[in-house]
Amino acid sequence: MSDSREERLARLLVEYCIAARPGEWVLLYGDLLARPLVEQIYRQLLAAGAHPTVFYQDEQLHEHFYRLADEQQLRWVSPLDTLLAERVDARIVVRAPANTRALSNLAPKTERTYQRAQKEISDRYRWRAAAGTYRWTLTNFPCLALAQEADMSLREFEDFVYAATYADQPDPVAAWQALHDRQQRLVDWLAGKSEVVVRGPQIDLRLSIAGRTFVNSDGRRNMPSGEIFTGPVEDSAEGWIRCSYPAIHGGRSVEGVELHLQQGRVVAAQASKNEAYLLSQLESDPGARYLGEFALGTNEQIRRFTHNILYDEKIGGTLHVALGAGYPETGSRNESSLHWDLICDMRTDSEIWVDGELFYRNGRFTVL
Repeated sequence: MSDSREERLARLLVEYCIAARPGEWVLLYGDLLARPLVEQIYRQLLAAGAHPTVFYQDEQLHEHFYRLADEQQLRWVSPLDTLLAERVDARIVVRAPANTRALSNLAPKTERTYQRAQKEISDRYRWRAAAGTYRWTLTNFPCLALAQEADMSLREFEDFVYAATYADQPDPVAAWQALHDRQQRLVDWLAGKSEVVVRGPQIDLRLSIAGRTFVNSDGRRNMPSGEIFTGPVEDSAEGWIRCSYPAIHGGRSVEGVELHLQQGRVVAAQASKNEAYLLSQLESDPGARYLGEFALGTNEQIRRFTHNILYDEKIGGTLHVALGAGYPETGSRNESSLHWDLICDMRTDSEIWVDGELFYRNGRFTVL
């Protein structure tokens, strides 16, 4: 039976997130289980006058690749991927995995080899997005595997997803525009500021944002979104951070992550579960030990941890930092094949000071 929220989400992705225009080439990636939403998006793209190209992804094929590919195959870059990175006007990705842990036992070296080979493709997309010549968005279609990860029934997870994206509202675009306006006041206040000091039970960190730009993440890329983010000055971070939640990456759950930084670099790291994997990712390349992102989650529709970074990094009242690659539009110069978000809950006994002025306390902005 058709769900009107599904149709509203499809329209939101096409009309608001990528703002598809007649004649544009739009790439549509979808997991096989996401077919109902992919079909809705496809219809919306045609209605917009765009030229959609659809690729379905099968996680079993990904698993076969990582298990069976030799070194040469892992390092090979498809000419098609190169063409897409150079030419496509926009991309929509819809995820709906059947098994979120399919690659959890993959050898870290195999993953690193593939990530390094794909870095040029990732960089090209990132730089084109920063230059405004390429637009992208990413969302999830509610499915059993994601519901199980979030400790919800499928119906509960559907309600959660459509509330987080505002697709349960009569006018989702108006809701996202209101969030944009609130966040823009924060971004404007932060413009020209230099020093950030963060203190709380899980963090004691100082970093510089001098010359850097905060981005208003208002749902035009990730859907849902709800965050403001920047790229800290690469050699500025001093202190420590402990993740409040498991850090999910490559199908693995790394728990109890704690990082210590000096002159921007992670000099010590530990975890209570999957520590070896954490340490292996820090060795991906020189940029993997530096922070590429500092961000604050603002989506008040997301209040609980789901084991899914698309939602968890947006939890209202949290901050996250990312190890590895930064976003060029923030001014970040950090390059890496890694981008791994780590979340810290700031809703209790926590403060953020910017240039000596209280900016944030216990998950709330004090300057609004």
